[in-house]
Amino acid sequence: MPQRHSKNNNDLAFFTYDEKRKLGYGTQKERLGKDSIKPFDACSLCLKSLIDPMSCQKGHLFCKECILECLLSQKKDIQRRLVAHSAQQKQEKEEEEEKLMLQRAKELDAFDQQNHGAVPQYSDRNYNRDKNGFHGANSVKVTSYEEEALRTMKAFWLPSATPEASVKVEAPSTSTICPEGKENLKLKTLFPVQFTEDTSEQKKSNALDRSYICPSCKTTLTNTMSLVALSSCGHVFCKKCSDRFMAVDKVCLVCNKACKERHLVNLKKGGTGFAGHDDNLEAKDFKHLGSGSGLGLVRPAMKT
Repeated sequence: MPQRHSKNNNDLAFFTYDEKRKLGYGTQKERLGKDSIKPFDACSLCLKSLIDPMSCQKGHLFCKECILECLLSQKKDIQRRLVAHSAQQKQEKEEEEEKLMLQRAKELDAFDQQNHGAVPQYSDRNYNRDKNGFHGANSVKVTSYEEEALRTMKAFWLPSATPEASVKVEAPSTSTICPEGKENLKLKTLFPVQFTEDTSEQKKSNALDRSYICPSCKTTLTNTMSLVALSSCGHVFCKKCSDRFMAVDKVCLVCNKACKERHLVNLKKGGTGFAGHDDNLEAKDFKHLGSGSGLGLVRPAMKT
């Protein structure tokens, strides 16, 4: 019995539905696994375990050394752009003054030639027709401005004489930004974060695998939980304990330090770059087929 021709012919000028399905044409969806998600106790810059953790007011966690180095490099870059902007403004001012001086010198020269020349200057219509502004014997004499123009004339066919468009440097912002949330960030707004480490007998046997717990309910903190840090003292709790006790008692459950509603900072989950973010942990790839090649061309992945 012959096989089905629709699934075995390959001499068509287009792809059949079955061929497109086998080549993976269309939108490919994939659920991100644990390896693609940044742990809650990892730095958002180096993606490693936190060392001297610090957090911004939006809940992004960084290593102390990483965030200080980032802010320092931003300040150096801002200073460099400010110097470039001031140099450009100075150059523009000098060019404007030079242009004004040339314009005044040209007007004085035209006035002097009109009053002391052999032939007086004609109307503006004749002046526009005659670039030198004079007729007769004086018209063959090239002014100093035209000589300067001839010397600095640009020729588009010569690479060395091709005019270049000046790059305008915009006035930079003088405020540093958070590398994760892109909001304004100052060093004084950062606060240290203190995780409560699990010191039970089961965890002591494996010292390399550190885990943290909520100091109130003793639940192990994971990426699936919503965490809250106090900006007043830095202790970290789960969201349930924070809403049940601290929001009512207005005091930290570990150090008994007074706290207010504005001191409760929700820590962000996920990360940057290749890592998934927040609760939408599904990656999408849009795959289309090359014309007549039979090969699939994959566009850059887009996370949703």
